[in-house]
Amino acid sequence: MAESQTTWLSQESFDRLSAELRDLETRGREEVAERIEAARSEGDLKENGGYHAAREEQSKMEGRIIELTHLLRNAQVGEGNVDTSKVGPGVVVTAEINGKEQKFLLGSRQAAADLNISVFPEAAPLGAAIMGATVGDERSYKAPNGKDIAVKIIGLESLR
Repeated sequence: MAESQTTWLSQESFDRLSAELRDLETRGREEVAERIEAARSEGDLKENGGYHAAREEQSKMEGRIIELTHLLRNAQVGEGNVDTSKVGPGVVVTAEINGKEQKFLLGSRQAAADLNISVFPEAAPLGAAIMGATVGDERSYKAPNGKDIAVKIIGLESLR
């Protein structure tokens, strides 16, 4: 992860992700190490499916640990201090996008993991186009297919 990007998280999301990280770093690592050792004791590792599966699980788990560590280290935590006068991280945006009304959170998918709401990162084309916009502002962005997409900000509110 080359650049450090601040991610907005509610306190609840931060606590949930911190607990997941602690669990992976302790119980998760211990359990995988035990499975690897048990499979290793079976002998020939070349054709030992249990060993290879445990090593793959270990690799995925270590990747998740790295991801969570980075995310939590660069998180902006809070709910009460989210400025809803303009589009920014942690703001729920209601917008007319190409003529259709949509409601979404600008921020991290991790922040809305338990909620039924779409999420767009600030760095995504839509997020970058509307960052700093206020209600009534009209902006546009280029979709991956090269088409210009019109966006009008209809409403702004906090996540909770």
